[in-house]
Amino acid sequence: MKSRIFKATVSVAIFMVISCIAVIMGVLYAYFDKEYTNELSQEAVYIARGIERNGMSYFDGFDNKQNRITWVAPDGSVLYDNIADKSHMENHADRIEIKEAMESSVGKSVRYSNTLSEKTIYYAVRLTDGSVLRVSATKYSVWVLLLGMVRPILVVVFAAFIISAALTYQVSKRIVKPLNEIDLEHPENAVSYDEITPLLKRIAHQNRQIAKNMEELKRQREAFSTITENMSEGFLVVDNLAKILSHNQSALRLLGIKNNVENRNVLELNRSESFCRAIDLALGGKHNEQILRLEGKTYNLLANPVYQEEKVVGAVVIILDMSEKEQREAFRREFTANVSHELKTPLTTISGTAEIMKNGLIKPADIPHFAENIYNEAQRLITLVGDILRLSKMDENSFSGERSEVDLQPVVAHAVQAVRQAASERNISVNVSSVSCVIMGIPSILEEIAFNLCDNAVKYNIEGGTVDVTLSEKGGSAVLTVSDTGMGIPEDEQDRVFERFYRVDKSHSKEIGGTGLGLSIVKHGAAIHNAKITMESVPEKGTTISVEFGLTSEKSVL
Repeated sequence: MKSRIFKATVSVAIFMVISCIAVIMGVLYAYFDKEYTNELSQEAVYIARGIERNGMSYFDGFDNKQNRITWVAPDGSVLYDNIADKSHMENHADRIEIKEAMESSVGKSVRYSNTLSEKTIYYAVRLTDGSVLRVSATKYSVWVLLLGMVRPILVVVFAAFIISAALTYQVSKRIVKPLNEIDLEHPENAVSYDEITPLLKRIAHQNRQIAKNMEELKRQREAFSTITENMSEGFLVVDNLAKILSHNQSALRLLGIKNNVENRNVLELNRSESFCRAIDLALGGKHNEQILRLEGKTYNLLANPVYQEEKVVGAVVIILDMSEKEQREAFRREFTANVSHELKTPLTTISGTAEIMKNGLIKPADIPHFAENIYNEAQRLITLVGDILRLSKMDENSFSGERSEVDLQPVVAHAVQAVRQAASERNISVNVSSVSCVIMGIPSILEEIAFNLCDNAVKYNIEGGTVDVTLSEKGGSAVLTVSDTGMGIPEDEQDRVFERFYRVDKSHSKEIGGTGLGLSIVKHGAAIHNAKITMESVPEKGTTISVEFGLTSEKSVL
């Protein structure tokens, strides 16, 4: 701005100097030209009077070489000329000033030289005898005068330039200084010119509006970032060139990317056919879903185009981890198959036995034996259906009973008592060590947990083995631990024993009995009570399972 003010002011100053010189020259030239013409007219009148009084004798001793004097007869012939020989001069009757003087007593004209460097002024006066006296003078034209003054004019212009430049520099600094000192963050507090006060107020208003908009954008961005970063699903936004504009950490985690991916091509993240197809179709304007299998996991890709004025400007890709869903589906199919198998076995036995009895193929003495088989298989069905119903209620949190303070010591004692008969039949010793531990829980579910742990320890134990049941306090928690000296569980199957109907040794499942749902009930019951389950098992040596509950109060009784 200072530069523009400087240039503009200096230019105006120089223009004004040149303009003033031209105007002054023009005015002075016109003034002196008029004065010069007046002098010629006075001289012509004066000489005309002298000629009328003295005739040709007036020119005797006449010595005026400054102006040219010509006396012309009425017919145009030259009677006298103080410069040239009249005998060699042509007739002047056609001269403009002569013709005007003859017609109106006075005539004048101006004629320029061929080079326009000089001009001659003619002034003519008619005498009483009809002759005409003409006085003329030659002087430089205005252009010659201007050219003669070029040097002083240039000196004046240069001086004007220097002076105006110096003054303009100082003035522009003073003009710009208040503007440069304006605080654009708070322009309303600036001390400046009245002319720009409305502008400063408008800037202040726009600053407030921009700050408000920026705050809102920041809040929305933080909210968006919070939402996307806490999504378990992957989130990718790409432009129409497939360059990554935004993403969340879940997308990188699911795709196994650890490096910074900002502004990289999205196809660098994964070059599988399904991933490339999802991006290509989305950028082509088509919503699509693709299945991506990566490192043993299954992902569902949802790719949607982003439009702006009916033109695709990018795409949004959502990555859903479907591994757990597929696993649950596999478990569901396995559970359905297991339920069908577990139900079919006793039903087949009951149906076969009933058919034999119906056809009268058994002796009356064997009827009690076959009836007992039907009864046992029916009880097995009832137990199986009951366990399935309990698990279903646990899954849906629709179990009956409200939470209350429960002392686990009598719960454990009751569970141990329930399995002693089965333990004694196989010569298995059951040892109990417990203290009073009060927790908040649902009594019926806690009984199921304790019973199933003890029941499994007996079922999967060896003949003459040992079961140790311990209820203790540890670090503010009640810990129920059941150990056996049974067959143990291989390490690669330890994570699956809590699945429904899963059996480590399927070949002996008929001999061992049970529904295969015991540890599943334990797992779901522990989840309901926010309890932690840990298991240690060594094949052929035994298994130890611990359930850790949060204590409500402390009642330690040995």
